[in-house]
Amino acid sequence: MSLFKRRRFAVEIILLCVRWYCKYGISYRDLAEMMQERGVSVSPSTIFRWIQRSAPEIEKRIRPYLGPRSDFWRVDETYIRVGGKWKYLFRAVDKHGRLIAFRLSDRRNANAAYRFLRKALKAMSHYPPSSITTDKLASYPRAILRLQNEGLLSKDVVHRTSKYLNNILEADHGALKRMIRPTRGFQTMKTAAATLTGFEIMRMIRRGHCIQRERRATGEIRLVNQLLGLAA
Repeated sequence: MSLFKRRRFAVEIILLCVRWYCKYGISYRDLAEMMQERGVSVSPSTIFRWIQRSAPEIEKRIRPYLGPRSDFWRVDETYIRVGGKWKYLFRAVDKHGRLIAFRLSDRRNANAAYRFLRKALKAMSHYPPSSITTDKLASYPRAILRLQNEGLLSKDVVHRTSKYLNNILEADHGALKRMIRPTRGFQTMKTAAATLTGFEIMRMIRRGHCIQRERRATGEIRLVNQLLGLAA
């Protein structure tokens, strides 16, 4: 398995740390101490490197397991501190709260909204939206119109602005930020994006929003191991 070539630790240990960090929202130092109690001496910086390497790879490999999504999308953005400055995390879910896509951006303008929606449409090419609900940010209408003119989005898609309909996504922002808090902020956009990827993917797996045999913890373990070729 090329992802784990020349690693000093067993693959099982690496995946355990990746799952626990991305699932429970704990600091690298706390996780290192937890592993030490299990007889495994690993530094916080080593765990950090595992997350940075593994989380984006898990995202790539989980795509065939995403399953269907509703064609009613909820789109919103929230603030994340990176390198001491506020950045913007664009996120989209369907009407049932199942994740569609996310993207970290320096800006909150029409170009950023366009790039995010284009990413979401590509990720859900088999389940295109019939309705997109956003807040009243002026960037969204321009981004949607541009996508329609380019033929990437149907002209029949209804764009709605409703804070009430986006309550499910705004509440989910809060849940995600509670996981981010123990990290005490991110240093760079690259490391922030990789870590957020791990958080989003493990939250999706935990909630049963992707195809897997079991929805219990054993199913989560089996799916992550299967994605990285550890077990059948």
